[in-house]
Amino acid sequence: MSVLSAQGQTSPPGAPRAPGQNPDGMHIYIRAGLKSHLAGQHDYPQFLADWSKVLTAHGAVVDGSLHAPTAAELEHTDVIVMYKGDAGYMTDTEKAALEAFVKRGGGIVSLHDVLCGPDPAYFATLVGGAKKHGEVNYTLDADIPYTIVDKSNPIMQGMTDLTIKDEAFYNMTWARDPAPHILATAIIPGTPSAGAHKGEVAPQIWTYEHTLPGGEPARAFVWMQGHIYANFANPQLQDMLLRGIAWAGKKPINELVDYKAPPPPARKPQ
Repeated sequence: MSVLSAQGQTSPPGAPRAPGQNPDGMHIYIRAGLKSHLAGQHDYPQFLADWSKVLTAHGAVVDGSLHAPTAAELEHTDVIVMYKGDAGYMTDTEKAALEAFVKRGGGIVSLHDVLCGPDPAYFATLVGGAKKHGEVNYTLDADIPYTIVDKSNPIMQGMTDLTIKDEAFYNMTWARDPAPHILATAIIPGTPSAGAHKGEVAPQIWTYEHTLPGGEPARAFVWMQGHIYANFANPQLQDMLLRGIAWAGKKPINELVDYKAPPPPARKPQ
């Protein structure tokens, strides 16, 4: 009989498993995109490379690409982790595959400007909030001071009211019924692009639980930073993301954070 490989695909009978990978882990698909912006910013391909290793080391079964996943690629997926600019732009085929995935209860993790596109009201039904492409609704590079508003939420274990250099969004379109659950906010800094929005308190991290018509309950976790790629290596943020991914996939909240790989098999004497 065939088995799932570490890439979530069916491997030929008898194919060896890659050493150090957990074949029983949650299945994660990383939807990345081509590099944009300046050096050190929006490095979507580097995220695919780095986090395929991070998630594998934390016990996940990982697949991913620089294109929107097909229905076949999502067949065994628990969570899509999206880090790709303007992911709200989708073909009819891409949209149908994503909706079918969510309707069967699949989870979405949206990072930075994934939630930007032509129809924020629609994309908000998938992740709880979205922003309109072409509108000035961002700060550009600035100090983003987090206030953790739900410190009891298990996703936020170990998170403090830290400040990071990144980009924040405001002027969002929000889902209303149900509404997202806000985990952290930030005061919008006075950058030129912020204009009159300086000083506003805007949600930056949230969860969203919803059910599409005819579907099963689904979850989304959103972190709106990630403009500066180095922030993905921040230990507090990395653990938060690992917990958010597990939560979106309806797995135990610490499944990825607490994973310990089994010791390698003892070498046979020569």
